[in-house]
Amino acid sequence: MNVSLQNIDKVSAELTVKLEKADYQEKVDKELKTLRQKVDMPGFRKGMVPASLVKKMYGKSVIAEVVNKALQEAIYNYIRENKVNMLGEPLPNEEKQQNIDFDTMDEFDFVFDIALAPEFKAEVSDKDKVDYYTIEVSDEMIDNQVKMYTQRTGKYDTVDTYQDNDMLKGLLAQLDEEGNTKEGGIQVEGAVMMPSYMKNDEQKAIFANAKVNDVLVFNPNVAFDGNETELGSLLKIDKNIAKDVKSNFSFQVEEITRFVAGELNQELFDQAFGEGVVKTEEEFRAKIKEEIAARFVADSDYKFLIDVRKMMMEKVGKLEFPDALLKRIMLLNNEEKGEEYVAENYDKSIEELTWHLIKEQLVEANDIKVEQEDVLKVAKDTTKAQFAQYGMLSVPDDVLDNYVQEMLKKKETVNNLVSRVVEVKLAAALKAQVTLENKSVSIEEFNKMFE
Repeated sequence: MNVSLQNIDKVSAELTVKLEKADYQEKVDKELKTLRQKVDMPGFRKGMVPASLVKKMYGKSVIAEVVNKALQEAIYNYIRENKVNMLGEPLPNEEKQQNIDFDTMDEFDFVFDIALAPEFKAEVSDKDKVDYYTIEVSDEMIDNQVKMYTQRTGKYDTVDTYQDNDMLKGLLAQLDEEGNTKEGGIQVEGAVMMPSYMKNDEQKAIFANAKVNDVLVFNPNVAFDGNETELGSLLKIDKNIAKDVKSNFSFQVEEITRFVAGELNQELFDQAFGEGVVKTEEEFRAKIKEEIAARFVADSDYKFLIDVRKMMMEKVGKLEFPDALLKRIMLLNNEEKGEEYVAENYDKSIEELTWHLIKEQLVEANDIKVEQEDVLKVAKDTTKAQFAQYGMLSVPDDVLDNYVQEMLKKKETVNNLVSRVVEVKLAAALKAQVTLENKSVSIEEFNKMFE
């Protein structure tokens, strides 16, 4: 077997693989022998079919399979051993590749077109200035987090007089045009509603300061702006029928329930952050601020890498690529989308490829490696962030571990986590090498940068 590479220009080459019969015949004979033991053919006992007959029936397909496998191994080994920085995959040369006939040929020449990565150097130093945005943790953010905690430990109390956001329970009855209970009309016992959710302010005002046993007259259709789903839910009828119910209803208040938030006490502090970690409201708010700020670091690093990418793309400049060959590869991988798709998306793919090559160099230069514990940590941090969105800042380790194990069962998720580890480590390395232009911004200002 002979494998050789000939450069056509700086970014493309021809890879030639020559296979002689001696390179594959032993494996072919071995495969046919194994196959003979398995062939079940009428007139012969299993394993006793003549070798010549097995070869006649299956020889061609076995040769094709063995040669193809030997070819793939030869290409892979050559690329790896010679550290060929190849882009995409080898493609058969459209002009030089001979037609292969396994019936008449026993020596084969394969010629492939190879796309090579352009040679360049991606480096950073303290001369490079990159903006780094620290997101400010506002009092409103802390207040919302505190509110979320107190709501989790809150309770419902029964009260005598209605206030905004209270829940009412009572008898709902349809009225006729004269304001009397309609005979055969809609009635709902134990109907529950929250007037604060009504769309019409005049209808909402009817319930202000209502008391238990009060009878109030309102129009559900007007109150909920004809929303068929809300009307159907309130009146306990099909929503398509409910939207056409335009009459007034009486509502006799039987019960008023009010949600009362939990107290900021030691029990809540311990539930949130563990026993004795914080002991006062001031410490509680400070700890919440610390947790929110820590979550924002990932967002700041993400923006930092975007800005590093922009800086590096400008430093490296436009690279030379074997466009025709890369378009062939892109078309091969997107056959169902066709040439129009390639034409529309090629420039964007080259931009992404350029950044990929730059990032590869930066990762190698900083000796960034991904260990199992790194993946586990990022998975756990990701899970913590998801819980934090629901106000759960302190989640038991066994619960986190269970979620993480479920995440790691999906290959796509693991690949995403590995990419995330690389980004986290790369951001940390580059922040120590470039000159950071530190800027504090509000979350609103930060989010506008992505619009």
